[in-house]
Amino acid sequence: MSGASSRDPGPFDDVSLLERLRNAPDLFERLKQSNGTELALQKQLRAEYPEDLVRAALLLHDLRKRGVSKFLRADQMWFDRTGLEQSTSETVAKHKAGRLGRAAEVVDLCCGIGADALAIAALAKVQAVDLRPAACLMAKWNAEAYGLDDRIEFQVGLAENADLRNRPFHIDPDRRPGGQRSLRIEDHRPGLEFLQQLALHPAGGVIKLSPASNFGGKFPGCEIELVSLNGECKEALVWCGPLRTETDWRATVLPTGDTLTGDPWSAVSEQSPLRTYLFDPDPAVVRAGLVDVLCESTGLARLDREEEYLTGDTAVPSPFVQTFEVIAQLSNNEREIRNWFRRSDCGQVEIKCRRIPVVPEKVRKHLSLEGKAALVLVYARIAGKAHAVVCRRCTA
Repeated sequence: MSGASSRDPGPFDDVSLLERLRNAPDLFERLKQSNGTELALQKQLRAEYPEDLVRAALLLHDLRKRGVSKFLRADQMWFDRTGLEQSTSETVAKHKAGRLGRAAEVVDLCCGIGADALAIAALAKVQAVDLRPAACLMAKWNAEAYGLDDRIEFQVGLAENADLRNRPFHIDPDRRPGGQRSLRIEDHRPGLEFLQQLALHPAGGVIKLSPASNFGGKFPGCEIELVSLNGECKEALVWCGPLRTETDWRATVLPTGDTLTGDPWSAVSEQSPLRTYLFDPDPAVVRAGLVDVLCESTGLARLDREEEYLTGDTAVPSPFVQTFEVIAQLSNNEREIRNWFRRSDCGQVEIKCRRIPVVPEKVRKHLSLEGKAALVLVYARIAGKAHAVVCRRCTA
């Protein structure tokens, strides 16, 4: 996660503090078992432990609770705030490791707190590299928590200086080298020029990027895979060399592992008025530019050339869409929408939009929701005009 970070170091860049925390397991037990107020607990702990230790323990305790959504053993792991935020969740990391782990050994550059190294180490030996000694130490302890420390060698150093030899790589460049998150790959560390050279490595590898970053057209000859988890686009992966497949673009939805491939430039879709069902493509499909490919494979049609929402006469069973049964098509008129909901039995409404700017909280505040039905209000562009579509979510 950190090739050569100049971010605000924070308490967990202090190796000696980390080691003191590691030697105070009773402090974490107190935090786990506490039933009192946070202020009362802090007062008690500060009477028994140094203030900097208590402050760091409280932060780590909070990060471990947040980490539960990403890691099965989060309560035993070591994080700093940025490390947790930028770390790969276990499900996504295992997906990547499926390709990387075919090699005998993999080099994990900018390893951060070690999330990807852990997944790869279940299948192959790993050399994990990070500029920050504290990051390497936390990653090492995380490997111990998973019983994988004998399969990972940690090295403090610059990603640019790592000796890859004939080993494939994984790299997660620092997206916050100046302390503020950037979506421009040119601002990452290591930056675009190094990453483009890395993509030519004979043994291949994968570059992890934000799905919102400006990766388009920057890695010719590579495969770009967009990965979503539970309906949220998580990563853009640039697969290089022998690790790429024959496709240039791929969308993968997790946890199912279903994948869609194709050429965004050659696919052609139809445009249609709203039919019986409305479909919302998975964000990985949208970000990969594969909406028209999805239309070709499912027979669905676009509502508008500039709109990702799709429509069809039957509820197509596809892992790449959420399906909604259409109840009413309204104009994008606040009074008309309010009147419809006033006459309805709706008691709960989910509000969705893509191309039409809408603030869901403001819309919901003006709707009469006194009934029992759970409905969905979708703002969509249909044949060049903005509409509000009332739907019922279809479940598998």
